[in-house]
Amino acid sequence: MFAEKSRPNILIVTVDDMSCDSVGVFGSQLPDTTPQIDRLAQQGLRYHYAHVQTGSCYPCRNVLFSGRYSHNTGVEGFYKVRNPDYPHMVDLMKAGGYYVAIRGKVSHSTPYQPYGWDEDLTMLDGEKQHTKDPGSYYRSTKRGIEQAAKANKPFCLNINISDPHKPFYAMSGKGNIVEDEHIPSRIYTPAEVPIPGFLFDHPDVRLELAHYYSSVRRADDCLGNIIKALQDTGKQNDTVIIFLSDHGMPLPFAKTAVWHHSTRTPLIIVWPGVTKPGSVDKQHMVSGVDLLPTLLDIAGLPHPKEFDGASFLPTVKGERQKDRDFVYKFHNENSGRNRSPMRSVQSKRFGYIFNPWSDGKRVFKTATRGTATFRAMQKLAPKNRRIADRLKLFEYGTPEEFYDYKSDPDALNNLINDPAYSDAIKKHRIAMTRFMRESNDHALEAFESRDNPLLVSAYVDRKQTEANRRRKAEKKSRK
Repeated sequence: MFAEKSRPNILIVTVDDMSCDSVGVFGSQLPDTTPQIDRLAQQGLRYHYAHVQTGSCYPCRNVLFSGRYSHNTGVEGFYKVRNPDYPHMVDLMKAGGYYVAIRGKVSHSTPYQPYGWDEDLTMLDGEKQHTKDPGSYYRSTKRGIEQAAKANKPFCLNINISDPHKPFYAMSGKGNIVEDEHIPSRIYTPAEVPIPGFLFDHPDVRLELAHYYSSVRRADDCLGNIIKALQDTGKQNDTVIIFLSDHGMPLPFAKTAVWHHSTRTPLIIVWPGVTKPGSVDKQHMVSGVDLLPTLLDIAGLPHPKEFDGASFLPTVKGERQKDRDFVYKFHNENSGRNRSPMRSVQSKRFGYIFNPWSDGKRVFKTATRGTATFRAMQKLAPKNRRIADRLKLFEYGTPEEFYDYKSDPDALNNLINDPAYSDAIKKHRIAMTRFMRESNDHALEAFESRDNPLLVSAYVDRKQTEANRRRKAEKKSRK
């Protein structure tokens, strides 16, 4: 246990675009994908019902480190927000006496750049570290720990592993097989990989998944190097380790969406002397917006006003906490500034989704359309009714969805019109309204008008117009 007045070091490790059930201890169907992550989980506490707020890197990470929903950070897509009116994790931890540094995802982790990190550990002695090189994560982590020691401060390091974000191991962004010097400790073949229930079996899908899972293993190798740096510097016993993914795999029906597999994250917390080794929390729902309030409580630092999230420190200590029955999730805008607003409320069993963008005409624009899996879906749809129906849902959506994630985690059976679930649907709509009102979500007007397609469409058009204007202003400022 840490001394009462001492502040623990904090190491936040994220992986990029990795589904929760790609991790062994979180139910991976592929043996031995993540031995390092599994070992970490055995040393501490893992959360069965943990989610991030959105399936997109930039807005998700800004939620994590602000304690605020995207409609309150202003970072709803992939763009900078100058002069934010709220403090970021960097500001709060530095004010609390911490040395605060980052490795990777630097441009996606703050509302604007450059931000006030004490150091960018992506650059070491003037040389940029390769994002896919597992050994470089050892060097970056060790450097951060040593710099904090020189400053006589506890450290708060945010080490962001690039894998399994595309490009996957030995595969180009266009899906071609290429040479790759950064070889994972295990390479998977198309024949052995499991097919997620929300996808379909096809040689192109298997090939893409094989490279994805090989990249998962390389991410696991990176974590092993990070932990080794912690051990070699003698800081493992006085450091709180927090591990999670920013959202699900970069394939259709996962990334840039709000289904179960889009947002479920493999949250692990190791706090020597506090968390019980090998423990699993299956009582509480926690989410990304709660991370910063919890970090501040771990560090013994005061909270600023107007957090949307709430600390789950009692659950870290193995205690029960009230009001942990729902999480609120959303998607607003992709990296191309295309608006496809979604809102979701999820409980332990059910998930309700509202899609104001879906009017039967708009087509969902997302990075996962550039995958081999999506191209295979397009190719097979004309002769396969099931895949054709999935493609239609992916491209055009439906205004409302309701799933029993306990029996249908892949969101294959929409129950929104099933009278047997009317009470559960009503309960989740009420929770949606509460989250929207309490957080002043601009999508409330569309949700309350969901029976009037013209008003809902007008809301989406207005938000797209705002995005278009912002993009023009960005282009103009760069000239």
